[in-house]
This record gives sequence, structure tokens and C-alpha cells, in this order.
Amino acid sequence: MCIRKRAYQLDGEWTIVLVPERPNGFGIFIIGGLTHFVDDNTSFWLQNHTRQGMIADFLDAGYTVYTSNLYGRHWGSPKAVKLTERIYNLVHKQEILNPRIHVVAEGMGVLAANAFLNNRQPLIRSAALFNPSFDVKSLVHQEELNRLFYKRLVKEMARAYEIQSEEVISKIEEKEMITSTCPIKVWHHSLKSPYSLEQIRVYERVQREIGYPIELALLSDSYQSLGKKMVRFFQEHEKL
Repeated sequence: MCIRKRAYQLDGEWTIVLVPERPNGFGIFIIGGLTHFVDDNTSFWLQNHTRQGMIADFLDAGYTVYTSNLYGRHWGSPKAVKLTERIYNLVHKQEILNPRIHVVAEGMGVLAANAFLNNRQPLIRSAALFNPSFDVKSLVHQEELNRLFYKRLVKEMARAYEIQSEEVISKIEEKEMITSTCPIKVWHHSLKSPYSLEQIRVYERVQREIGYPIELALLSDSYQSLGKKMVRFFQEHEKL
């Protein structure tokens, strides 16, 4: 149950903070996917039934939850990643929270989340990722056959990275998959995720090679109890 909701604005982007009735001292930073938005009063995660249920599970367990608009469809741009760090600093100045947080990221939001995890490794307790996109390069090449979506995707990326559309391909060719040293669990829905399991398998292999294997759960039915499953995962990494 949420007893207090705060809204902050950084660089024109809204962040909402939800404080539970009985705080446990830990924070969860939610980085949403393609359909995510945050304004001064609500967000996609507060309006969508499934995600609203997940937030309710987090709050019931005592977590303070915060999420930001992050420029909308940011595709993991440096500007969005920089804003995640500013949001962390702002929230932790305003709220009494353990500095080491949990991160929940969905879909495209994982591109920014992974950079944030990498940049702030000492401050990340664990990360729960669902239906993730890990590799923007393979995503663009995958969509080349769908010309309409491909053109829209390139325009979105050009806007997000503040470059010309003609520069997008060369820019993403420079990007490598970002790894992390924090505990990570991935939930992938075989029917509802727009991103391929193949991307996850590559990420799984890369993480194993660097000595930080991930946990992977494959979903085939609903997202029922997913919030509670994430809470159990978080709690495993609060005993350290």
C-alpha cells in the first residue's frame, strides 16, 4: 500500500516516487519499456493492470518504488543513461533509503538499465529484467526486412541519440552488449515478448564467460505472481 507519492522533474522529465506504508529501507528503480511513460501524476506502470499488480507487490513488501519517463523511447541513449544516474542521486537525497538498490527493467528499458548497472555497480544489489532487449544492433538488423517499422525505428533512434538518421547504423555498429557483475534474473515470455530468446541466450553466454551467470525463467502462461517472484529474488540478495 502506498501512503505517499512524490513527483520530481529533471530536464523536463517526470519521476514518480511511491513510498509504502511500512518501508523496509530498500528502493526499486523501475526502467520501463517502449510503452512506458511518466507524468506528474501517473505512469504506464500505474495504469497497466499487470504492472500495477507488480508495484502493489513491491509496496506491500515495503519497497520504495521510483520510475521516470527517461525521454520516452530512448533506446539506451547516453542522454537517458545519464538521467538515470541523476534520478538515483535526486531520489536518494530526498528519501531515507539504503544506497544499494534493486533495478526492475522491461524491454527496451534494459538497454539503459544495463548501462546504469555497469556505471553504478557498487550501488546495485540485484536486477530483475523481463522480456528484455539486450542488443540494439541485432534488433535493427532483425527489423530491416520490415521496412515500415525499420524506418520508424531508425527515426526514433536518431532522435534519441541526437544524430541524423543516416548516422544511426554506423552509431549502433559501435555498440557492444553491456555486461554486469550484480545478481541478475531474467523473465522471458515466449508469446508476449517482442524480443527474441536468442538475444537472451547470447547475453546468458557472455555473462557466464565473465564469471557472473544469470538466472533465466521462461514464462508460457500469464504474468501472475511475477511481482512476488521478483520480491523473493530481491530478498535473497538483502542477506549479504
